Amino acid sequence: MWFCYAITPLIMMNIDLNVDCGESYGIWNFADDAEILRHVTSANVACGGHAGDADVMRKTVILAKQCNVSVGAHPGYPDLQGFGRRVLPMKPDEIYSFVLAQIGALYAIAKGEGVELRHVKAHGALYLIAAKDAAIANAIAKAVSAFSRELIFIGLSNSQLIAAGENYGLRVAHEVSADRLYEIDGILRSREHSDAVIHDNTQSLKQVLNVLKHGYVDAVDKTKLKLKADTISLHSDTLGAAARAAYLKRGLSATGIHLKPL
Repeated sequence: MWFCYAITPLIMMNIDLNVDCGESYGIWNFADDAEILRHVTSANVACGGHAGDADVMRKTVILAKQCNVSVGAHPGYPDLQGFGRRVLPMKPDEIYSFVLAQIGALYAIAKGEGVELRHVKAHGALYLIAAKDAAIANAIAKAVSAFSRELIFIGLSNSQLIAAGENYGLRVAHEVSADRLYEIDGILRSREHSDAVIHDNTQSLKQVLNVLKHGYVDAVDKTKLKLKADTISLHSDTLGAAARAAYLKRGLSATGIHLKPL
């Protein structure tokens, strides 16, 4: 298959491409992690809160190791029924505790497989509410800092998550989504809207190239949002995620942008 990209000249840079994964549970296989991990550089592994269990965590860490993919913790609200996409009425101290516990769970699994834990990225509703709520963002960053200041803290670009990570002396990574639309305030569009998820691979690549080359993404009303990108995110539960990851990798490479972990 031929791919034609109109972006010239070559940009010549590196970028991390991360994916939320390990989100199966028990006998329920949720996504093709084995395939998608072939095309990314960082894996955000569910830690048993919104999804995942000890066996799934271990299998995912092993897959990531085989693919030379960096491993990070992906803590979410303790809400298996809602897949962590519902906001639970929890106090910052409670959020601190469950984030710390989930990081610890994945750390133990990774250590057993000889894999270093490299980063932390919150999941779903926890990620989105923390992007706007400084108290929740600080609770998450506090937990990461308490566990290890060597961990990279991934947050929505220019959000309260980034500010909280910096506040706790963490190395932060501004994240831009490849498969989600943005509201004019820079927050990801709610999945309650039918157009919230980008399913078209060319649109996804265009969004990524815009932010890497020009420093902006188009909001739903076509407002150009100025964003910084240290890492690009994909969701493994989105239809065609593995093919999209492969398409992005080829498209970025064709413009001189190569994938490299944080």
